Amino acid sequence: MAASKGWLTFRDMAIDFSQEEWECLHPTEWKLYMDVMLENYSNLRSLDLADCKPHLITFLERMKKAWDVNQKKSIHPPSYVF
Repeated sequence: MAASKGWLTFRDMAIDFSQEEWECLHPTEWKLYMDVMLENYSNLRSLDLADCKPHLITFLERMKKAWDVNQKKSIHPPSYVF
């Protein structure tokens, strides 16, 4: 826990993987990690316990947008494909 306030911080909740561990993750595991980290941060914000947005969250938000766009493209191909 954060020493100054005794409150839970995002850093306390974040999971850090080594480069080797990242390379072993399946895309669905990466998506789960992304969703869980974003939800954890959202929960901290809702409790007013997040002082500032961690760089990891900014990165994950951008990745989630790209992931969502790619998923929509793969689920809903353009009509001219058929």
